Amino acid sequence: MRLNLPAPAKLNLFLHVLGQRLDGYHKIQSAMCFLKLADTVSFREVKNDIRVHMEGIRQEDNLVYKAAMLLSDVADTSGVEITVHKCIPKGAGLGGGSSDAATTLHGLNLLWKLGLQEEELVKVGLQLGADVPFFLKGFNAFAEGIGEELTPIELAEAWYLILVPECNISTAQVFQSADLTRDTSPITIARFLQTEILDNDCETSVRRLYPEVGVVIDWLRQQGAARMTGTGSCIFIETNDEAEAQEILSRSVWQGFVTKSTRQSILMNALSQNRKSFQN
Repeated sequence: MRLNLPAPAKLNLFLHVLGQRLDGYHKIQSAMCFLKLADTVSFREVKNDIRVHMEGIRQEDNLVYKAAMLLSDVADTSGVEITVHKCIPKGAGLGGGSSDAATTLHGLNLLWKLGLQEEELVKVGLQLGADVPFFLKGFNAFAEGIGEELTPIELAEAWYLILVPECNISTAQVFQSADLTRDTSPITIARFLQTEILDNDCETSVRRLYPEVGVVIDWLRQQGAARMTGTGSCIFIETNDEAEAQEILSRSVWQGFVTKSTRQSILMNALSQNRKSFQN
């Protein structure tokens, strides 16, 4: 059997670092929204082997492969060939790797007919990364803890221009940086919803470690309220409509794209449609 599913990107509309836990993880607050921009993850059932095809990443280092291996432990059948068609830039703060892993967990749950509930998948997903539960649950969220404590929030759809500096950022390096702000006071969801723009506490460290990102931020801030998503490298700006975003992009010397946010993950609709065919 075959199955094709989207793995959508996300934006961090703000990112505050509140402190650091004894285990080294950082306590954060963020608001995350889904985008129409997505990778495509294709599944083909095979016998007794797990193979993953994704350009530029060794299979053993791939979150998709790790996700499949974790689920294979509870599956009667564990054969699958997975191909990831990338549209989300790597190392860009858009959550591509975590989203691919979440789509893999949902896809194999269908393909292998495991019948696992969402919370069971979330437990597996947390072994892969703090962002994975967000992509598994599929709603726009206010995130706390290390990013795994998620409260649904209603966000209006919006158009975004996203610029992609020519660098891949190491999240670990940013969070290990001595000049990272780690003592921001927590805010409430109500305050976030009432505040037009909030900061990204990682920006200062990223500017020092990756000066080219700072150049992009400064240019895009001449056009409006530009922000960095996650630990970067992508910089985004909300626009009034698609035409405005395209016009700003046409004046940029950096690669970028225009996309729209969604009220929930497009993966949820795809799963709903495919469940019907897998039940027949």
